[in-house]
Amino acid sequence: MLLKSKFKLATAIGIVLSMLSLTVHLFLANYSAGGITKYNMHMDDALPFGPRLRPRRLWGPLIPLDHLHPFVKPSKLYAAPSKHNGFIYAKIYGGFEKIQSSICDLVAVARLLNATLVIPEIQATTRAKGISPKFKSFSYLYDEDHFIHALSSDVVIVHGLPKDLREARKKIKFPTVSPRNSATPEYYIKEVLPRLVKSKVHGIIVNGGNCLQSILPASLEEFQKLRCRVAFHALRLRPQIQALGSQIVGRLRASGRPYVAYHPGLLRDTLAFHGCAELFQDIHTELIQYRRNQMIKRGTVKEQLTVDSVSRKMAGLCPLMAEEVGLLLQALGYPPTTIIFLAGSETFGGQRMLIPLRAMFANLVDRTSLCSQRELFDLVGPEDPLTPDLPQPPPPKSEKQLIEEWKRAGPRPRPLPPPPARPFYAHEKEGWYGWIGENDTEPDASLIEFRRQAHRLLWDALDYFVSVEADAFFPGFHNDGSGWPDYSSLVMGHRLYQTPSSITYRPDRKIIAALFEDVNDHRYHPPRNWTIAAREHLNRSASVEGVVSSAMLSRPVSFLAHPLPECSCRTPKSPAVQPVKDSNGRFLFGGEEECPDWMARSLATASARNNEPQNEDYEDELPEDGSSSDTQESDRSDSNKSSEQDEEMDPDD
Repeated sequence: MLLKSKFKLATAIGIVLSMLSLTVHLFLANYSAGGITKYNMHMDDALPFGPRLRPRRLWGPLIPLDHLHPFVKPSKLYAAPSKHNGFIYAKIYGGFEKIQSSICDLVAVARLLNATLVIPEIQATTRAKGISPKFKSFSYLYDEDHFIHALSSDVVIVHGLPKDLREARKKIKFPTVSPRNSATPEYYIKEVLPRLVKSKVHGIIVNGGNCLQSILPASLEEFQKLRCRVAFHALRLRPQIQALGSQIVGRLRASGRPYVAYHPGLLRDTLAFHGCAELFQDIHTELIQYRRNQMIKRGTVKEQLTVDSVSRKMAGLCPLMAEEVGLLLQALGYPPTTIIFLAGSETFGGQRMLIPLRAMFANLVDRTSLCSQRELFDLVGPEDPLTPDLPQPPPPKSEKQLIEEWKRAGPRPRPLPPPPARPFYAHEKEGWYGWIGENDTEPDASLIEFRRQAHRLLWDALDYFVSVEADAFFPGFHNDGSGWPDYSSLVMGHRLYQTPSSITYRPDRKIIAALFEDVNDHRYHPPRNWTIAAREHLNRSASVEGVVSSAMLSRPVSFLAHPLPECSCRTPKSPAVQPVKDSNGRFLFGGEEECPDWMARSLATASARNNEPQNEDYEDELPEDGSSSDTQESDRSDSNKSSEQDEEMDPDD
């Protein structure tokens, strides 16, 4: 009897332990499938304890820009909209940067025409079948209710057309227009307004991202402030994107270190437009040339198919490669343990292009290494499954069809038919390059590709949030001269509006290309004067000089890339600044109005409260290029020499 009870007890204990082990294994399997593993930052051993130093030269703030503050409150002469001329609905094509710019222009156009704006439709989400029903079109990226409420004093915005007008729109009874890039206000007043008044509904199709010119007349200054209110306040990303973006920023700064955001700008369309195909190899060159040929046929590109990519690179028309960005960051003095956040949903060439940068900076991370798969899936939301894109067998033939084929086959004996071609499997056709192994024509986008395009909008929006909040930002490509808004320029404009004193580099790619041409054979061991020249150029690009030079190129294309002086104010006790104007007499810098008294008092109080020692300049305590402070003084005294005078210097000296 005692033996039986002991046996039962042992059996019960074994069953309990087995169930416990099974539960633990299921729990671990569930979370490992969601990507519970987080990326561990590589830390140096130089400062293991205490607060880490933040050299002002590397992390800011910039004193000459510290007196600028965002201010977009309308003037007293800005009246609320009164007359209602009809409804405007819009369809927006393109990526995140074009969507962001187009929405700001559409709100300004609706205000100009005294029209009610229907929430714009983002075509990249409407074409994607089966995406989460929780987020539709505009709400896939932005907070729709906040957008309507924040602009209630500027423009009347509605979720959709009334039912009777919606039915008439389906029957294509209303006029539509696709304005050319950077259309003037006169165009909308003379061409669109009469048809809007007549039909009460008018459609606008936006393709290039700029449906209203960037620089408006002085009489429309309030419309520029309206653009800023839309871009920097009303266009708030939906709460899920903001929450995950805040978590990413917190994880990047969890070690107490600042971080640099870097957007490569290596996009296939950009490379094809500027003729940078020869900078790549093999299949990538062929893909870029194919896209460039398409642009030539559409009239987007007015040049020949084959151009000298090296000369384009020397002219500053091609993006900086990741290797070059790493060498420039080293020249600036960033240590190898610097945290670099890689922004952007697309890097043409894949991870292979980032190998040199990752070799120089081990803490190169992106959203996939900072977020679990579960967090990213939750951001996308529940989606309907799509049928896999697999080769389908031919339909079965009837007996009558087989007999007819037998009679038409010719005399006997017949040779054996060739064996069927080997089918291409799914893993061989994944990615944007899979088609090139089968034929010379790029196939139309599949349902899966449309869904991926919608996902890229989410990743771009998420990275945009993290880049704006970064301690420093380095663009791989901006001010490209194509006339389209680009991602990096929008980030730089947002940072100039929100935190103008933060470090935002605006490198001149033509100067950078000339610098690398001088040390093409020994990039990794450049002369000391080359390092000084590169450092001085990049430091100037982050200062007032860089803001002005960048504004001359970016402002005529995109107002949001340089929202000064209309969208900022200057503190009353700020140092005197020499105003800078463009060739037409418009202010580029220094023409900001003074901040109101209530705002100046609150800023002074906040500045006194936040005056902490980490803002001090510890530049002399951070060794540069492996040299001591005495060597640094020698470097500064020799900064007036050119790199040609220093070619024979030992790079290890």
